[in-house]
Amino acid sequence: MGITWAGGVSASTTAASNSAARGKLPFSLHHHERRRVLRAANQYLHEPPITLTAYKSVRSAGGPHDYFSEGDYWWPDPANPDGPYVEKDGITNPDNFTAHRHALIRLSLHMPALTAAWVITGNKKYAQHAADHLRAWLLNPATLMNPNLQYSQAVRGRSTGRGIGIIDTIHLVEVARAISYLHGVNVLSASEHQGLQQWFTDYLYWMTESSFGHDERETKNNHGTCWTMQVAQFARYTGNETLTGYCAQRFKTILVPNQIAPDGGFPLELKRTKPYNYSLFNLDTFATICQILSTTSDDLWKFQTSDGRSVRQAVAFMYPYIAAKEKWPYPPDVQYFDNFPVRQPSLLFAGLAYQEDRYLNLWSKLDPDPTVEEVIRNYPIRQPVLWLTP
Repeated sequence: MGITWAGGVSASTTAASNSAARGKLPFSLHHHERRRVLRAANQYLHEPPITLTAYKSVRSAGGPHDYFSEGDYWWPDPANPDGPYVEKDGITNPDNFTAHRHALIRLSLHMPALTAAWVITGNKKYAQHAADHLRAWLLNPATLMNPNLQYSQAVRGRSTGRGIGIIDTIHLVEVARAISYLHGVNVLSASEHQGLQQWFTDYLYWMTESSFGHDERETKNNHGTCWTMQVAQFARYTGNETLTGYCAQRFKTILVPNQIAPDGGFPLELKRTKPYNYSLFNLDTFATICQILSTTSDDLWKFQTSDGRSVRQAVAFMYPYIAAKEKWPYPPDVQYFDNFPVRQPSLLFAGLAYQEDRYLNLWSKLDPDPTVEEVIRNYPIRQPVLWLTP
């Protein structure tokens, strides 16, 4: 049975849509998103794919196809300027190499928007250009990215890469989500679809079997949540039921019990230097995991621990401070505090899951297209059409 949205669009409750029965939007989603999506997609139609091979850093220990980034909060040591960098939590060093990250984020903006435009309009030109991005990034031997992050979040004088760099590929989650909408459009051949699945299969293997992947999985704050979100979506896309099941169990036994307090707050995020941003980000990640993995037989939206820890409680905790940030009772973030909130996907997903119109109404009023780089980086789920269209 499906739930009908305003405008007659039906949200499937089968495993194909990865969600249990939901409430309904107070508006037609395709109509609501049409102008926004087409404005972006029509711009992107005139911009060619640009992959990480267009940029290189002499500080990378990898090759031209290896993703490279440097830890954001690491700076030269005033007491030893030529020595290993030192950490300043929450304070971004603007001199670190970020070109590969920017290129990946550009992919995550362009390809899903183009795919959403195809879904809304049925115009094949959008799907064709979305496919061009996939070929460049994941299939073309001359320009593709290797399926690992061995050299991400490096720190000068300390490491050539770290497990926490895996968080950079949260920007592939919506890309992987979008690919399924390109089946049957004849913009990718059968062998190309197989190649895309193989890329994500290889990346999943690295994420789950490498020492870096193990390190990131066991990180106790939003990094561990992001590892689970990525593995869940990449496993869903590749049909790996073992890993989707593993992620659902990890959600119940590790993430919710260890990260959500009984009052709904995220203690590990609230003690950081950007408690507001990190709390929003982690909430969005939790909600996206629920959206990816929930089914009618295993609805993660309804899960709670024996002492009441749950995503429902986490959304209820943050909602008042999204609606009125001036009520935030914790210290303000050291950077970018004035630039949040934006159109947090947790409000949309939870609003439908819990049939909370106040969440949906607030979501519809917030900025869907921020322009500040740091905000975009922490807002990887941007195209609701790809999450709520069967």
